[in-house]
Amino acid sequence: MKTFSPTPKDINRLWFVVDAQGQVLGRLASQITHRLRGKHKPEFAPHMDNGDFIVVVNCEKIKTTGTKLADKKYYRHSGWVGGLKTTTLGDMLTAKPARVLMSAVRGMLPKNRLGRAMLKKLKIYTGPGHPHTAQNPQLLVLPY
Repeated sequence: MKTFSPTPKDINRLWFVVDAQGQVLGRLASQITHRLRGKHKPEFAPHMDNGDFIVVVNCEKIKTTGTKLADKKYYRHSGWVGGLKTTTLGDMLTAKPARVLMSAVRGMLPKNRLGRAMLKKLKIYTGPGHPHTAQNPQLLVLPY
């Protein structure tokens, strides 16, 4: 029997909506990454992008465990001498909550062109609404 290798015509992408209200950040990010890569499909191949589209709503209501709101820091650098800027998770959740989840998912994806293509299939919105109703997304209930 030959080994099955998927081709672009074998890819069937679906749209899912995930409600992030009350979900723990890391667990939610790992489950989203699993779906974006397509590892839940029997035709998964690590060299292809055959994952689904994920729309996340209510991202500002994400929970964290422990003292991460005060302890976890995000860093960015302006490129100038002494230009290192730090922001805590609590401040980032109030200012730009979508960036927190996007950063967590980005860190779990491959660090190459394939990972960047997978990240484009993730749509994150604050509040309960989203503009992707024309794609008829299904509600995805995550196990944990």
